[in-house]
Amino acid sequence: MSQRPNNLSYNQRTQIFDKVYREVTKHYFDPKFNGSEWPVLAQSSKDGILATEDPEAFELAMHDLVRRLGTSHTGFFHQSVRRVPARLAIGATFSRIELPEGTHWVAQDVHAGGPAHAAGLHTGDILKSVNGRPILPPEQPAFAMGADWFLEIQRGMQNLTLPVVVPMPRSRRQPYCEPDAVAAARLDGNVGYLKVSIFPGLLGLGVARDIDAAVAELSSCDRLIVDLRGHLGGGLGVLRLMSYLTPNKIPIGYTLSRKRAESGYQKENLPKLGKLPTHLPNPVAIASMALRFGGRDSSVVLMSEGLRPQRWHGHIAILVNEHTVSAGEMVAAFAAENGLATIVGTETAGRLIPGSGTKVGDGYMLIMPRAEYITWQGCRFEGHGIEPNVRAKQTSHEHRENGDNVVEIALAALN
Repeated sequence: MSQRPNNLSYNQRTQIFDKVYREVTKHYFDPKFNGSEWPVLAQSSKDGILATEDPEAFELAMHDLVRRLGTSHTGFFHQSVRRVPARLAIGATFSRIELPEGTHWVAQDVHAGGPAHAAGLHTGDILKSVNGRPILPPEQPAFAMGADWFLEIQRGMQNLTLPVVVPMPRSRRQPYCEPDAVAAARLDGNVGYLKVSIFPGLLGLGVARDIDAAVAELSSCDRLIVDLRGHLGGGLGVLRLMSYLTPNKIPIGYTLSRKRAESGYQKENLPKLGKLPTHLPNPVAIASMALRFGGRDSSVVLMSEGLRPQRWHGHIAILVNEHTVSAGEMVAAFAAENGLATIVGTETAGRLIPGSGTKVGDGYMLIMPRAEYITWQGCRFEGHGIEPNVRAKQTSHEHRENGDNVVEIALAALN
């Protein structure tokens, strides 16, 4: 992985700035730049940013400028990426907790198969320090990829040190570890439990097949809990999960590119994606999708696949929290909009617009959304999340001893 340069000439900084400016003004999904007047802001900031000689300070200034667009999945960073948020780096989310000695971070969602889970971190563990340095709110826990870390945690009356091994990311454009995507279990009372933490892969063929296997395992259940707490987002595998919420083939929502927004459109006439070709070998499936959608405008309608009826249709609860982002929010929005499930938990993150990366020179990356997602009924959830039908705040610090109170509340709602 390339290292951040020790110095950048004025010409290098100018070329990077100008490319970022061109990319944003031409490809950012919203022709009105989210009401930010970003082109004017960028030009007025240009001289000051270009005068910033230190590469780290220049990177921070460029990141701050891009973040003024005010949308999620938007930023500027070098591909060497020093530190990544805990939810991406170690597969764990943290929430604030008030203790007699002050405010601390407490582990909330610990995804199976992730580095934190492998190290033995539990929901409810209180983070005291990382590599011997206290990490307290508002500073967020963050970790360099490809490094070893030591978490000092408090668990009940015990103080423990957990060694966490963070692997190198598979992609420089989207640095993250990949936990187990899908898990299924049976709860008492013939209730199925389906946990989906991420939809890896652009087309999501593998995770779609994993969801198929989990649904087959739970097919005799007459109620279903879908756990999307701490969901990390991902790609088109989300279509398969949404399709299992209803036996019907109905519109879910659509992506809308900058070009399509400016030229005008009717959502009913956009290209439709209503089937993941998981019945085909991966190379053939990828080729078939490339023939239909490759190199074309990214505006497309998502349709549920019209899969077979399930015993638990009409008796589904979806668990969400403030760490549920992106594709997880798409699932919750679809279910809520069509009355397919009871949403239980806390408001989701409101980080639904997908971002994509562009190289802008000297190892630097611009991340920004080139299309927005709109539900079929016209709702946008960027900046504010999906509100649950039943509010339930997880009692994280009591979770291990007293069971999962949010699951219990969901079971009560289903009953």
